[in-house]
Amino acid sequence: MVKYKTININGLNIFYREAGDVTKPTMILFHGFPSASHMFRDLIPELEDRFHLIAPDYPGFGQSESPDHQKFEYTFDHLSEIMEDFLKSLSVDKFYMYVFDYGAPIGFKIAVRHPEWIEGIVSQNGNVYQEGLGSKWATRQDFWDDPTEEKRNSYRTAFEPKTIIGQYKFGTRPNSVSPDGYMLDIAYTHGEGYDQRQLDLIFDYQNNIKDYPNFQKYLRDNQPKLLAVWGKNDPSFIYPGAEAFKQDDENVEVDLIDSGHFALETHAKVIAQLIKNFF
Repeated sequence: MVKYKTININGLNIFYREAGDVTKPTMILFHGFPSASHMFRDLIPELEDRFHLIAPDYPGFGQSESPDHQKFEYTFDHLSEIMEDFLKSLSVDKFYMYVFDYGAPIGFKIAVRHPEWIEGIVSQNGNVYQEGLGSKWATRQDFWDDPTEEKRNSYRTAFEPKTIIGQYKFGTRPNSVSPDGYMLDIAYTHGEGYDQRQLDLIFDYQNNIKDYPNFQKYLRDNQPKLLAVWGKNDPSFIYPGAEAFKQDDENVEVDLIDSGHFALETHAKVIAQLIKNFF
């Protein structure tokens, strides 16, 4: 049974889902953009017989508190610090982590600071290599190198309904994606201040790429068991990013799935079985 909880972390109410037996190994599920912990709604029931599962919403996402961007620093470093404090508050210091999209830099920043916490990693379209960056990142580099208000505002297209639906459906078979996930994501975009906090994070994403060498060093130094399971048709984080993990970690399995960015929408049962087989 999934429980829906809220905990106060540094003055912020953080929402999270929890399921499974607390005596079993813990797995932390770090969601991506523009989603929240509801992206794991199909995966959690498939894994709760084997893991104690915790899926938080970051500040500014989902059901967690969303402070004004002028009063709260929306950077990936800051979100990772909040998530680290979240884990400490729950007395979680040994866990597997499932990282997707934005969840990859957040999770890997925690892993760099606390390598002893990490029992293993599932990276589902969670990129930490230049090889995994799709063509859209070239235009973002132009924005990062020469930021203007006009360029910043152009990225409002990243959370338009058409874009969000495209993220879910691109690279999938016709009629295979439920509207539930993307319609909830679209609903969240109407929250007060949503645009500014997400634009802040889009600008800050450049610092995740600068951190890639640190993430790769963590892998080389610690050699965690890592399952790279990838929607191979994802145009944002392309599948060479999955293969690239083998450059630094000898304990890697790569599984390419015939799906897109949100592979859980079509292959939750398949991904769950791969996780159970690997760990």
